[in-house]
Amino acid sequence: MERRGTFAGALRGLAVIGLIGMVALALLGTAGLRPGRSGAARQTTAQPPQAMDAVAVVERVAPAVVTVINRQRVENLFGQDDIQRRGVGTGFIIDDAGHIVTNWHVVNGGNDFEVVFVDGEERPAQLVGADQLSDLAVVRIEGVLPASVPLGDSDTLRVGQPVLAIGSPLGEFTNTVTQGIVSAIGRDFPEQLTQQSIYTDLVQHDAAINPGNSGGPLFNAAGEVVGVNTLGIPEGQGLFFAIPSNTVREITTALIEDGRVRYPVLGIEGPFISINEQTASQYDLPVDHGFAFTNVDPEGPAAAAGIEPGDIILAINGTPIDERNSFFELLFEHEPGETVQVTVLRGDEEQTFDVTLGERASE
Repeated sequence: MERRGTFAGALRGLAVIGLIGMVALALLGTAGLRPGRSGAARQTTAQPPQAMDAVAVVERVAPAVVTVINRQRVENLFGQDDIQRRGVGTGFIIDDAGHIVTNWHVVNGGNDFEVVFVDGEERPAQLVGADQLSDLAVVRIEGVLPASVPLGDSDTLRVGQPVLAIGSPLGEFTNTVTQGIVSAIGRDFPEQLTQQSIYTDLVQHDAAINPGNSGGPLFNAAGEVVGVNTLGIPEGQGLFFAIPSNTVREITTALIEDGRVRYPVLGIEGPFISINEQTASQYDLPVDHGFAFTNVDPEGPAAAAGIEPGDIILAINGTPIDERNSFFELLFEHEPGETVQVTVLRGDEEQTFDVTLGERASE
């Protein structure tokens, strides 16, 4: 029991350390789901990637990439509404109905939105839906469209294949093109649940992006969107991350159809830590995998089932939480109202609880 208390007491500090240097490439600095499986195993079955003709790809897809401007109504000294530019990001048109995908943190806090096409044309946009947890949003424009781009299959991505990013870095250099390769797939940052988004199963690449690129597309050689650029590590070199297109497809479909995404809730509270060999060794834990949390919502499903603070979640429905299967990936495979078996480590003993999942509030 002493081990358990020591580890739980360290959660807050470790969670903060896990955030240092990880900064969303958001519009705020310029006036950034349902996760799939980790990509480690799928590399062996994917077809060889196409060679990249960057010029041909850009000429075909660039008209569908837009700059997204976020404006906010604020009251001035005379009690009147002023519209101020809150920031800028990037987006891309996905269909003939005028739906544009971008990041949640690009539209967050805005009252009015506008998109700017590559030729400089400006057009008003309406917010269709925004999902904070996946950091994705959809806006819509009316009128004739210059182009649209398809979402590709991110499960076929292979480390080393070429990719292109197009966006509006710093909100000024619109439709800037950068080229790189897929550096890794299945990158998880579950510790980054910071009152904002959960970043899991990300595509890591080295095509340069900056604030203002948030919400912009990452293209493969076929001109398909395989990711939405969302964050980077400024202290590193070439460390950029995109939400995989298969996640984007699922989230945006829900936003377009319902205006929101229904997420299951277990009823545990952070800070959170994904346990691996390093943390297990550091805190002398009897397991080298799992998911640790700080508190339990006394009114939530976990508490009702008997899960307690200090428990370490090892598996959901028998599938271990490890480097291949993050807690959030396994949780989001289920719908609110489903009953799942949650295996936890309490002290040195494994216990399994039947938990009926709740639903995350829409806000």
